[in-house]
Amino acid sequence: MRTLSAPPDWLTHPLRGMRALRGPVPWAAVVRGALGVGPVVAAGVVSGHPPFGVVAGLGAMFAHLNDRPGTRATRPVRIGLPALAGAAGLLAGAWLGTLGLGAWIALALAAVGLVSGAISAIGPVSSSAGVQLMVTAVVGAGMPLPMPPPVRAGLLLVGAAWVIAMAAPLPRALPAGRAVPSGERAAVAAVYDALADLMAAVGTDGGQAARRRLTAAYDAAYEALYAHRLPRHRPDEEERRLRDRLAVAGALSEAVLTLLWEGEPVPGRIARTPAQLARSVRTGLPPGRLPAPVPDTAGNIGVHRAVLLAARVFDGEPAPAVGAVGPGHRQRLRRALGPAGREYAARVALCVGVSTVLARQLPGAHWYWLPATAAFLVKPDMGPLVSRALSRALGTAVGVAVFGALATLLADGGAPGLWPVAVAAVCAALIPVSVRHFALQTAVLTPLLLSLVYLGGDTDPGFTRLTDTLLACGVVLAAGALPGLGGPRAQVSVRLSLAVRATRDHLDQVLTAGSPHATRLRLRREAYRALADARRAVEVASAEHPPFGRDLAAWAPVVFALEEIVDAATACGVRLDQGAPHPDPALAARLRAALSDLAEAVATGRPPTDLVLPAGAAVGDCATLADVTAGLRRIRELAPG
Repeated sequence: MRTLSAPPDWLTHPLRGMRALRGPVPWAAVVRGALGVGPVVAAGVVSGHPPFGVVAGLGAMFAHLNDRPGTRATRPVRIGLPALAGAAGLLAGAWLGTLGLGAWIALALAAVGLVSGAISAIGPVSSSAGVQLMVTAVVGAGMPLPMPPPVRAGLLLVGAAWVIAMAAPLPRALPAGRAVPSGERAAVAAVYDALADLMAAVGTDGGQAARRRLTAAYDAAYEALYAHRLPRHRPDEEERRLRDRLAVAGALSEAVLTLLWEGEPVPGRIARTPAQLARSVRTGLPPGRLPAPVPDTAGNIGVHRAVLLAARVFDGEPAPAVGAVGPGHRQRLRRALGPAGREYAARVALCVGVSTVLARQLPGAHWYWLPATAAFLVKPDMGPLVSRALSRALGTAVGVAVFGALATLLADGGAPGLWPVAVAAVCAALIPVSVRHFALQTAVLTPLLLSLVYLGGDTDPGFTRLTDTLLACGVVLAAGALPGLGGPRAQVSVRLSLAVRATRDHLDQVLTAGSPHATRLRLRREAYRALADARRAVEVASAEHPPFGRDLAAWAPVVFALEEIVDAATACGVRLDQGAPHPDPALAARLRAALSDLAEAVATGRPPTDLVLPAGAAVGDCATLADVTAGLRRIRELAPG
């Protein structure tokens, strides 16, 4: 009897993403959504100036999209930076619209797409800023509004500022000895929870998965405490205390990773120590007596020392400074101007330019929907390309049907009335939940946007917008099949090359005598963070349709081997701290050269050079280095040629 083969990943990926819909409802964000778009749009309608409310509502909508679960200190940058980019885009687009360029507007918007794509390659917040710059430039050029360009840009900022003001924390008095609830505190506590899970998983098959969860928790905590700050930000006493406790978690994780390399299970009494520290972080109460292991192995000695450090720091002593983890200004500039930024910029420019040409050939004066949809859809951090296109088409179809039904039931003789305001408010309230899946997000945003364009004078948007969306999906899919435009293969090679270089830098620091311990901790975090980015890129690429991501899943074992190399290097560093003799400098140079060659090979697509690596006996002065060399050999065998 024949058995049916499993459907391919590219077809099932949209359905697998439905699991993300489960989870608690962020009620505070839902309330902000309802009170964000609705009131500013209603103010414009009631005052007799609906277009003013439309632009302010657009700014509030973008702000809600960027108002992800985070912390009080990051919201002004997470929301404000994209809002400034959106205002600049709206200003530029409105100015371009006044020049009477005709068909040449496509070339002008493609030029904006080059800037948008380069900015988007820098990082997540810059990606939001880049797409908002592009979308608002298209809207500014194509949506007829009876107000000068500077007023449009100002109204967009007003809508975003209203959402930021609502998200500002209110001071609350708590009993003495209790901690002020905050996203930063929860993020640091989550790191200790992940450490407890990793200690419990040592010596089991779940060790590597637990280590990846720890990496994710660390990334979130470092972002909460160090990233996306306003200029001249000075941490308060609470933030400094949390940074100290995160530094302690770094020292403890280094020791726990050594236990993971040793593979000996940790007694339950010891494995619960991080959970005590997590509870102390959440409540602000002392952690109590902290059990520590008998210092009989390198890993147990490291944990013993880290627990003593935790006891001192949780008692008020400052921790050794580690510093922020993440790209600096020069690295961000290299990302924007490097191969990844140039290729993605070319893709955005091509998609927006072609979409604008197509849109202007179609009947109707409101041509902006098609290129604006393409600008949203080309954004790579929303999942595999085919999955994005399917989700966008399905979500738009549902949204158009819902809006069409509401318009039929509620429209009052052609006058806009207030029913579009109510639709916009309800949809804005659903944004915090809808961002968990791209299809649901599209289904929620479509009625919201149709309500805004309805109030802006486009009273027959309905199924024309579905046709525009399908055309935009076709344009973006066609562009994704073209080589040299920042497709899945380029995303994987860039991320993996960065991960190999971060692994090399960490190993080099471990093998350098007298290197500062804090620098080593920071570079280890950089390595794991880069590897997590590479793993996500490989997972996304492996779910692409074969023309877009063929054979890219073959890189997954390479990422796993690199993670094991970082684990082994971490254990080596702990052993060297405890008096093990340092390896020969020539060995460090050969390992560094091998990793540098691998990074270059991944970036250029050539096979790795057949460098001579040391045999196991040559690395006996730090036994974990045998795992490093074995990992490099395995990568050479696994790396797709």
